[in-house]
Parts: sequence; C-alpha cells; structure tokens
Amino acid sequence: MDRFKLRTRDSSFLCSARRKPETATVEVEDDSVRRIARYLLWSGEAVYILWLFLLPYAPFLAYGLCDRTAGIQFLQAPVLHPMAEGLFNFVIAWTLMFAPLLYTDRKRDRYKSSLDVLWGLMMFLTNTFLIPYMALRLNDADPDDKRSQRSQLGQVMTKGAPIVGLTGATVCLVSALWSLYGRADGDFGGLTDRWQYFIGYLGSERLAYAFIWDICMYTVFQPWLIGENLQNVKKTKIELVRYFRFVPVFGLLAYILFLNLEDESI
Repeated sequence: MDRFKLRTRDSSFLCSARRKPETATVEVEDDSVRRIARYLLWSGEAVYILWLFLLPYAPFLAYGLCDRTAGIQFLQAPVLHPMAEGLFNFVIAWTLMFAPLLYTDRKRDRYKSSLDVLWGLMMFLTNTFLIPYMALRLNDADPDDKRSQRSQLGQVMTKGAPIVGLTGATVCLVSALWSLYGRADGDFGGLTDRWQYFIGYLGSERLAYAFIWDICMYTVFQPWLIGENLQNVKKTKIELVRYFRFVPVFGLLAYILFLNLEDESI
C-alpha cells in the first residue's frame, strides 16, 4: 500500500492507492501466450495430417498405389540413392535422441498417456505424435498431481542418456556424410548431381517431403524443450547448453551429455 499527500489551498489529506500486482499481469500474459501456442500447435497438427496424409497436393499420393503385381519375379533389391538413405537415417536417429529429452521434461506429467507409446510411435510417424505432446504439455498443471515414476524404458533412456545421445548424433553425422559422399564408386555423381537428385526426390516422393517437414519442426521443438528444462543440466554447463540448444542435433547432444542425472527431481 502506497500513501501520498494531496494538498489543497485550505487543507491537506492522505490518499491511499494500491498497486496492481505484477505477478497477476505476468500470469495473464503467460496464459495468453500458452493459449496462442496451443492453438498454433493444434492447427499445425491438422495441417500436417491433412497435407501429408489425406490431401493430394503433396508429392506422391499416399494412398495412390500402382499395380506392380503383374509378372512377379524374384529380383535383387535396387540400390537406393545415398541421398535417400541418408535423409531417412538422419531423421530416425534425431528422433531417437528425443527420448532422453522427453523422459526428463518437467512438464511430461501433463501428458496423461504413455510416453513409451508416444516415443515408439514417433519412431514411425515422428511429428504426427510429437506436435500433440507439445500442445498438451502447455495445459495447466494439476496441483494434486504427483510426479509419476518413469517406466523401465524411461529409466533406460535416462540413465543411458549419454549412450543414446552419442549413438544418435553419430548416426546423424554419418548419414549426412553418406548423403554427400556415399557410394562414390557408383553412378551417383558428385555433389551437384546429388543435390539435383535431392530436389527431384523431394518433388516426387512424399516420404522425403515429410522428412523435410520433420527436420524443420525438430529444429523448432528442440530449443523449445531444452530451454524449458535447463534446470536439468549441470550448473556449470547451463550457459553452454542455453546457447548451443539452437544447433540442430548437436544442441540436443549437449543437453543429453550434461544432464544432471543425480538430481532426483528430474
């Protein structure tokens, strides 16, 4: 309560005024931001599913299958282009690395379903399931909820986080190099030829097109999740992870390697 004196020509008197609590303003603004973020995430989920799975506008109609059953023969599997192999393995390895981050997310209990199932489905359909998780974790926390115990898979992914992170980052790096230089003795050309193939591949194959969407979304979700869980990182490494989290893949590796696994509140 602040008091100040008003003076008139004949008399003076005290007037009391109450300041508006700053915390209330912050909470209102925070609620508004969360509502907008949830709306954008659910809208993004709808667009993601409609565009990539249902509508015919993305490359290669998902449900349009050609009749390739006539004249069945046992043939050797065709050799895939290194660009196609590298892109697939890169996204899958990055998805693997998200497991320790999800299992140490301090808002994971706002997601009422199984994290094991969520991450397992992410390995097949990536952002189809990660986007809803990002939206649901923005719900209001239930004050009566207690921190749930991790599943056995969650324990493995958390305690073995350095192994998971190093494995995933190594596969991502090798996949990128393989895309550029793999099968150099084959008829895949140099960097220019591979880049031209990559552009054509995106325009003709829906899976590749979807993977580019996934990479873009992971690039947004990675620093977002890490930024809200910096308290899980060793104190001496927080500033390093804070700035490094924006680097795709390797920012996530930094978070995983510097997790404070001795903190029981994680």
